Amino acid sequence: MPRVDLTNVAQDDLKEIWTYVADESELQANRLLGRFWEKFTYLAKYSSLGRPRPELAKDCRSFPFGRYCFYFRAHEDGVLILRVLHSARDIEQLPFPD
Repeated sequence: MPRVDLTNVAQDDLKEIWTYVADESELQANRLLGRFWEKFTYLAKYSSLGRPRPELAKDCRSFPFGRYCFYFRAHEDGVLILRVLHSARDIEQLPFPD
């Protein structure tokens, strides 16, 4: 089974998203993160999906999901999630892990 790994920055992104959504509803926050994980697993199986984003990080790809965008890198066992960001964020001003 393909593996999903997250950078520390991506873990922080998920915590920030959960906290923001949970201010209104913890149930909705939990559901949203559950849907994220379903899509992460899908990307681990089909890691060639998404748009190449070499300007952000080496071998980086992006995949839109609702109001968010996942930034990831394929590896032999699945994917490494680099960042999970709201589509309104200015990604050029944010750090991406190498």
